[in-house]
Amino acid sequence: MMDAGTSILPLALDAVTFEAGGKRLIKEITCTFEAGARTVVIGPNGAGKSLLLRLCHGLIPPTAGRVVWHGANGSDPALSQAMVFQRPVMLRRSAAANIEFALALRGLSRAECRERTADALARTGLRRLAGRAARALSVGEQQRLALARAWALEPEVLFLDEPTASLDPAATHTVEEIIDAIHAAGTRIIMTTHDLGQARRLADEVLFLHRGRMFEKTTADLFFAGPRNDLAQAFIRGELLWWRKQMR
Repeated sequence: MMDAGTSILPLALDAVTFEAGGKRLIKEITCTFEAGARTVVIGPNGAGKSLLLRLCHGLIPPTAGRVVWHGANGSDPALSQAMVFQRPVMLRRSAAANIEFALALRGLSRAECRERTADALARTGLRRLAGRAARALSVGEQQRLALARAWALEPEVLFLDEPTASLDPAATHTVEEIIDAIHAAGTRIIMTTHDLGQARRLADEVLFLHRGRMFEKTTADLFFAGPRNDLAQAFIRGELLWWRKQMR
């Protein structure tokens, strides 16, 4: 984990826009992510939640605007962040080897790769599955392995895209416990979810998107007590927003 003196944060989005196929999918989003808080990005399907995370993580460049890691100071911010996807990609090797491979790519010694791998498997409850083929694991076990692989990298910032979307309640509970532990260890969490209950459980701050626009970004307490934006109010009441074409 990077120390406070070498933090890549804050992360600033300056009028970030993304266009594909002649359509603007992300529209002039300006916001800042400081250290500490867990941010949960919510909104209806098609709001641009996953796309926003990919822009922040650097997987795709914005069409317009800037994504700036203000603390990077010339260093590569990609080395201080990681991302776990809704359907993580598992390599054709054991659970342990999946983690060791990611660590080896960062240039760690073989001994340190083994040590960090064993620690990550233990912290995510996967030690007994270390030698099992990763692709033979259950969906929930694969998601825990993806979290273990990311955690072993000791990222300062971890992006999570709908990490429990395909999981049953028991597996969801386990994954949420791991996310809490990663946060407690000092990693900045920025995640998306379609589950309002999960957002209430995990969020310190909420960012609400609709049709590619950010309509609200505030503390979780204030948001769930009563959003200022009418679209956000309708969303947390459970109303369908697919027909709301309001553009601001």
